[in-house]
Amino acid sequence: MPEDNRKRAAGGWIDISMPLKESTAHWPGDTPFAYDVSATKEQTGSVNIGKITMSTHLGTHTDAPFHFLNDGERILDLDLDVYIGQCRVVDASRFSVFSRETLSSLPVEGTERLLIKTSVPNNHAQFPEEIPYITKDGADYLGECGIRLAGLDVPSVDPLDSKELEAHHQLYKNGIYILENLMLDNVPPGDYELIALPLAIAGGDGSPVRAVIRTV
Repeated sequence: MPEDNRKRAAGGWIDISMPLKESTAHWPGDTPFAYDVSATKEQTGSVNIGKITMSTHLGTHTDAPFHFLNDGERILDLDLDVYIGQCRVVDASRFSVFSRETLSSLPVEGTERLLIKTSVPNNHAQFPEEIPYITKDGADYLGECGIRLAGLDVPSVDPLDSKELEAHHQLYKNGIYILENLMLDNVPPGDYELIALPLAIAGGDGSPVRAVIRTV
């Protein structure tokens, strides 16, 4: 069953981030998540110290253009303003592709940050076998609508077996950043305030984010 990861904090914030733990599914062949206490309070005399290992594309994360372009911007080059502000959640679960035709039937215009809810259950422990994806003309349509950030509740904006990564490239050409692996199953469509800041990873091709929203 999908995990309800929503946690309301002071101010009405809703956590839409995938939990990071050893059971969190990762891309086949990529580095899984692991957390270890590398030094205990008994050893140090004062504190516990943890260590994590993981892929930069595990859980809820953003892609830097360097992920798919050797000369692309790294994480520290990205405009943080894109990851903070008004966003819109749309329910696109009836579509298997997000093309110009399908996206134009959704309330896409009037926001700069679009979070797309798909039909794929938000099960953090299961890597999906197939996902909906954004087409080249869908990416162009989002750019024409003024979208600057596109987020999906699946591991990629492209088909899982894609080597060309057409959506990644076309979104980049339209000035659109990417969020992947959001947890939107229990979030009603509508307008929200979003914070989804990447870590300041020097040279990073991607970064985990703590994505939270609240009703505006």
